[in-house]
Amino acid sequence: MSFLDSLRVAFKGGAGRRVPLARSFVSPWTWAFEPAGTRAPFEYRTGVARAFLENPVAQRAVRLVAEGVGGAPLLPSDEAALALVSATSAGQSLLETLAAQLLLHGNGYVQVVRDGSGAPIELFALRPERVSVIAGADGWPASYQYKVGDKTLSLGAEDEDGWPQLIHLKAFHPADDHYGAGCLAAADQAVAIHNAASGWNRALLENAARPSGALMMEAGDGGGLTTDQFDRLKAELQGAYSGAGNAGRPMLLEGGLRWQALSLTPADMDFAELKAAAARDIALAFGVPPMLLGLPGDNTYANYREANRALWRLTLLPLAGKILSGLQEGLRPWFPKLTLAVDLDRVPALAEDRERLWAQLTAADFLSAEEKRTLLGMGDAK
Repeated sequence: MSFLDSLRVAFKGGAGRRVPLARSFVSPWTWAFEPAGTRAPFEYRTGVARAFLENPVAQRAVRLVAEGVGGAPLLPSDEAALALVSATSAGQSLLETLAAQLLLHGNGYVQVVRDGSGAPIELFALRPERVSVIAGADGWPASYQYKVGDKTLSLGAEDEDGWPQLIHLKAFHPADDHYGAGCLAAADQAVAIHNAASGWNRALLENAARPSGALMMEAGDGGGLTTDQFDRLKAELQGAYSGAGNAGRPMLLEGGLRWQALSLTPADMDFAELKAAAARDIALAFGVPPMLLGLPGDNTYANYREANRALWRLTLLPLAGKILSGLQEGLRPWFPKLTLAVDLDRVPALAEDRERLWAQLTAADFLSAEEKRTLLGMGDAK
């Protein structure tokens, strides 16, 4: 802040100024200089490939939440605005895409595409890993940079007329002013454990569901194998006795060699419980009741109906409310009276809750009809 700006703030009070956002720079290579045992920082593209594309539990959890938000019924509102929100974005549901991006990345960016008259005609969800926040002198976002390949596009938060060009939705991040924290980063270790357990089980099955053994040299004249004999024996074992196709094949030994089979300890065989625990951690990170993912040992809810209701109350409705409120705020310049919200009366999983509320209000004789309609969110009667 210059000396003149300081004087101006001193005389005018400066009550309308925003506090500066100071983001300290942290090198992505900091982990390389730390003591052994630390792990590399989370990398989004690798995490998506490992979780959503390779792990069935993580993919099902994300799809369950994203498709639930995308298919949630909305309250009646401005038809043009509802058409924008309900339309597909590059062949995919806009709300479903934004829900998946917030879960995986923690950020959602919506470009407001307008026609020649300035009216919005499309809401396009940008890939969040391709968008960078460009901060101004005070640290607040001044523009956004979209980069794909060698092409870079700069999008201002607002155009020269003050109309928004991009809507930024983000999950809460306690240590970052510009970017949100996704659930995938928290589930990354559980996904790695689950994938490693699956890989180990597959390798064990390919070896006839038993561990390898050891070739023992019988004590004779005290001589061992020469280097050539050892290399030839190793090559024969790998080529003729390794893999699922050679499982159970008899081995012909000579020259004082004896095969000693090895066994797994009970702790080594406890991969099923390890895999189930990792799957429960994945479901916990994405806010999905484990019962809905078919995980054993997690019958916390009495039935699927209660688990489905908990999914809507604790995960789907808060996430849908965050997305809809962000879109509502971004579209307010064109639709001043716009209200975007989920129609709770049309959600099948919440039918019992709404029925109980209707019964309680019906029995409340001290309330007028207008007050009951207001409590139900139906507004005044026309």
